[in-house]
Amino acid sequence: MSLSQDWLSRLLAMMTVRGQLELRCSYGAPWQVIYGDSEPGEMPYHIVLGGSAILETPGSGKPEHLCAGDIVMLAHGSAHRLHDGGGARPKRASERAALNLTISENKGTGPRLDMLCGRIILAPPHDRLIRAYLPARLVTRTSRAMGSDGEEGQGVAQAQLNDLVALMRKEASADNLGGYAMMNALSAALFALTMRVASGSGDAPVGLLALAGNPRLSPALTAIIGDPARPWTLPELANLCSMSRATLIRHFQDKLGRSPNDLLTDIRMALAANELKRPGSSTEVVAEAVGYQSVAAFRRAFSQRLGMTPADWRRSQQGKQRAELAG
Repeated sequence: MSLSQDWLSRLLAMMTVRGQLELRCSYGAPWQVIYGDSEPGEMPYHIVLGGSAILETPGSGKPEHLCAGDIVMLAHGSAHRLHDGGGARPKRASERAALNLTISENKGTGPRLDMLCGRIILAPPHDRLIRAYLPARLVTRTSRAMGSDGEEGQGVAQAQLNDLVALMRKEASADNLGGYAMMNALSAALFALTMRVASGSGDAPVGLLALAGNPRLSPALTAIIGDPARPWTLPELANLCSMSRATLIRHFQDKLGRSPNDLLTDIRMALAANELKRPGSSTEVVAEAVGYQSVAAFRRAFSQRLGMTPADWRRSQQGKQRAELAG
């Protein structure tokens, strides 16, 4: 009997996700940290442990005020700047190596900031999926008081995220045996738990999390990710959401900038990319496994989404695997 899984578990199971906690910032105002565009597949994150910060991301709306307990993930790897907001020339920062991470400090005497900085790393083509379907800037407020659910639902998820951040703080503050591996594992868990909290908050403006947080649209998301090989039609998905086809398409465009069929195709291609890496998996078998009766249609969709044929993708991944084994 196959295991029943929720949409987020299924989505995360498609992906190869790694985390890397790299830096602990300990600054007194005035201070500033500048990040350029990240490499493909890299998603910077910041956790404000103490103090406050102003986040500026060109092209992603007005500056965001962050306070203790806030987590921000830059899902598109966008260039961004964090600063104290005072406008004074920032004090020069210096770095020193601790056992498992780098500590960045300055000699500012103003209000202090304590912040953890790292990266979530996603293997292709899943990095493309995340950049396409998550907002460029995802802010989660772990200090927000629990809602009316008390110890259930969203309140529990936020409490779990708080506990995870507290554990990351402890690991970053001590030279524990295995601390580097532990902090990286916690960073990967941070990604999953942040997605859980954001999908239940209803605060995400666009993307998959906006669909998940909308009770009327979430049935379509659950259906598509839960059974992507099924030949879903617009009338079926609209019926699940108790709305007309035109209304469903309009809501998807508002939240995703894409149609339900676009989402279905992207999920299928993410699964197909995984299957094609398996030894002995033919293109024909993979095409059928992800819902295509026509191999030609599958090849066309795969090439459009990934920029290469299924055969080229398989060869490229086999080459990477050989290089990793040789290295």
